[in-house]
Amino acid sequence: MKKILLILTFLLALIAANACNSEEFVVIDNGNEKIKVNVEIADTSEERAAGLMSRESLDENSGMLFVYQWEDYYSFWMKNTLIPLDIIWVSGDGEIADIKHAEPCTEDPCTSYKPVKPAKYVLEVNGNFTIKNSVSIGDIIAINLN
Repeated sequence: MKKILLILTFLLALIAANACNSEEFVVIDNGNEKIKVNVEIADTSEERAAGLMSRESLDENSGMLFVYQWEDYYSFWMKNTLIPLDIIWVSGDGEIADIKHAEPCTEDPCTSYKPVKPAKYVLEVNGNFTIKNSVSIGDIIAINLN
């Protein structure tokens, strides 16, 4: 019986370790190359409301992916966001629907950034990421969520 408990404990620890090491990322295909972006997921109301507020930096090729249940015209603002960001709206089928270059906002009123087409996902990355990587509206994003 002790041996079985030890084996089960080991297996549960192994499963937990693998869950902690799971990597969530998106791959953007700009037609010439595929760019991997490691992402933090914001899929609850609280996570989406906090977003990248108060962050002083964001690693290169990293970002936050906002996940919604359905496509809609989700607007974003930069209240208390300290770094410039590119906001990329992505349709349910993975096509980039819109891109906006957003600047930090420390006092009201803050600009509200709205897409021209509905989206199911919104990806925030460092400012000018889309320019540096030749990412455009119509490019495809593959999303890997573990």
